[in-house]
Amino acid sequence: MLELQNLNVFYGAIHALRDVSLKINEGEIVTLIGANGAGKTTTLRTISGIEKAQSGKLLYNGKELNSVSASEIVKLGICHVPEGRRVFSTMSVFENLEMGAYTRNDKVQIKKDMEHVFSLFPRLLERKNQMAGTLSGGEQQMLAIGRALLSKPKLLLLDEPSMGLAPLVVKEIFSIIKDINKDGTTILLVEQNANMALQCADRAYIIKNGEIDMEGNAQALLNDESVKNAYLGG
Repeated sequence: MLELQNLNVFYGAIHALRDVSLKINEGEIVTLIGANGAGKTTTLRTISGIEKAQSGKLLYNGKELNSVSASEIVKLGICHVPEGRRVFSTMSVFENLEMGAYTRNDKVQIKKDMEHVFSLFPRLLERKNQMAGTLSGGEQQMLAIGRALLSKPKLLLLDEPSMGLAPLVVKEIFSIIKDINKDGTTILLVEQNANMALQCADRAYIIKNGEIDMEGNAQALLNDESVKNAYLGG
């Protein structure tokens, strides 16, 4: 479905991604884990067209995305939920969700998808007229994911969905991520909570200093001693 082939990304003189290659098959949850500054967010931003690779190829269902704009990438079915949620704080929950469907004009299906988002996140229904900026961190994360789902993505990019959230809320968010995947959405998950990410994913890549350091079955990496010591607290 998605393939990165030897991607190199620079921020000025900083070589942020070094020959990064990874593959995501349709229907999978793939996680990308690594320390702060390893290149996780840059990888997602490059896939979604916010950053451009200086070399290498980015392929989605065989189509090269290197020169495709971020807005066109959304229309192709890739949606990015950024780190820090980035909800529209002075708009209501309902208005935020409507913004997710801005590329669509199938009103009947949008209404059905809105109902589906409310079934996944009942708290958003309770607060649909509330300003998004007044929601708790967990509710804002639910809103950010719900807004992305309204774009009808085939591939959902999630950047640090558990950041700053209480453990119970984290558990709930990861359970919903699995449900979204069961509904047919492929997911690429960037997450600092490596333990939760590996439990949730089918496959995993570990990125270190802008390079892919390890890859494999998520369960196998969860039980790997070197991964335990480096990312799971031993």
